[in-house]
Parts: sequence; structure tokens; C-alpha cells
Amino acid sequence: MYAITGITGNVGASVAHNLLAAGRSVRAVVRDIGKGNVWAERGCEVVTADITDATSLASAFKGAEGVFVLVPPNFDPAPGFPEARSTAASLKTALERADPGKVVYLSTIGAQAREANLLTQHTMIEQVLGELAIPITFLRPAWFMENFRWDVAAARDSGIILSFLQPLDKPFPMVATADIGREAAKLLQESWTGRRVVELEGPRRVTPDQVAITFAEVLGRRVSMDAVPRETWEQLFRSQGMKNPTPRIRMLDGFNDGWIEFENGDGGSRKGEVALKSVLQTLVELEGK
Repeated sequence: MYAITGITGNVGASVAHNLLAAGRSVRAVVRDIGKGNVWAERGCEVVTADITDATSLASAFKGAEGVFVLVPPNFDPAPGFPEARSTAASLKTALERADPGKVVYLSTIGAQAREANLLTQHTMIEQVLGELAIPITFLRPAWFMENFRWDVAAARDSGIILSFLQPLDKPFPMVATADIGREAAKLLQESWTGRRVVELEGPRRVTPDQVAITFAEVLGRRVSMDAVPRETWEQLFRSQGMKNPTPRIRMLDGFNDGWIEFENGDGGSRKGEVALKSVLQTLVELEGK
């Protein structure tokens, strides 16, 4: 049996679907039991637990051959990342108590970066979970292609997308959540010892300009990408309600300047199968519903 956290989201659901397709038993770990009904109908065991509650997590993980850990994103963490520290401690305690056969933790590209940024939350959790005696894989995916869901309306209505990824002709590593779920399910079914890192991106790197071109192909209208000036970011993010925008700004700087990258670069990462156009077509269809 495999325990899956984050199963109500795109990545967790993909992990579960791939495991079920392989004939594996799945335990859906959810915060709200009502959101687990769809998984119960698919034959999964459903349990409730919160990522910050070591006791409920330990119970959810107990007896599992493997555990997939997905931490809910925090785009506006407090200075010093106290939320990530608390989550790391809770996860470590729960996994030590439950002692599952193995763990796959969904981390991020650039988790090895030394400069503090939004992704440092995963760096901190990796460091704590890396102390476990349990075999653990840190799966580090690239920028999610599904992040462009926020740009569907602008692309469709005005034909202009605002980009924080710059310059617009720079290829960035990106990956579809379907590829992440497929890879995570594969890793959970493998055997290994100790700590390992697996880095994952899509079939090819993509420039922001290529994203606009692909949107144009999907929508059947002209679409262009405009770079948001760096000096406006802080004021913009604060106007949107962020209290501590510095980590997000530094993350974007890291992608743009190249210090957020895979440890071994493009040549050291595993490659997914799903192309950007397929993801954008799905996002446009969902937006239209």
C-alpha cells in the first residue's frame, strides 16, 4: 500500500492514478474527508491528516510500503520560513514513528541553491528529512507548465501576457504535472538505499516567447509576451496582498539569472513526455468550462 498526500491536487492525483493503473493499493491522505469520497469510489482507503500534525500523519503513513509527500505551497512565507521549519519537524517525527518502506518527497529545481528565495522552504525540508534512516528520494521538478493557467484569460481576452520570467528569449526548464506524477509513481515502486535526488523537466526547454506562440496556436489569435519591469515587482506583489514578497522576487531572480538550475544542468535531468501545447490546450479547455 502506498500513502499519497496532496491527492486532491494535480500532482498527487496523477501519482495515485499511475499507481492504481499499476495494480497498487493506495491510501488517500486528505485534510477534508469529504474531498476523499472520489478516491474511495475508486477503491482507495481514505484517511485524514494535516501536514503539520505529526500524530495524524504518523497514523496515515503507518504500514505503507511507500509514502509520497507533497507539502502545500506557501507563496508568502514569513521571514525566516518558520512555516517550513514547523512542517519539516512534523514530517520527520511522523515518518520516524510510522517507519514506511520508503519516501518520495516532492521538492523543487534549485533546492541546492545557497541564496535564500521562495524555494528555500524545500531546501530546509530536504535537509531535515535527509537525516532519516528511511530510504528517501527528493524529486526535484522544473517550473510547472500548469502555472500558465493564470495567463489563460489574458491570452484569450487581450492577447498580451505579462512575464516575470526574463529575458523573453531565454529557454527555461518546465515540466507538466502529468510527467511529475508518472515519475513519482515509478520511483515509489523502485528499491534503493539511503538518500537520492532525481531531477525532472519536460521534453525541451521553453522560452516565454514560445509560450506566447503556443498560446496563439491554441487560441487561434495573436498573443504576445511582455516583460514586467524588475523594479515594479515589489510594489506590484504588495498591492496583490503579499506581506513578504522578497522570497518570491529572489526566486524569479534565480530563474532569470540562472542560479536556480538543476545540480547537473540540462544534461543531468530526466526528461518527461508531455509537450507545452498539450498542457495549454487543457488549461484553455478548463478555463472555458
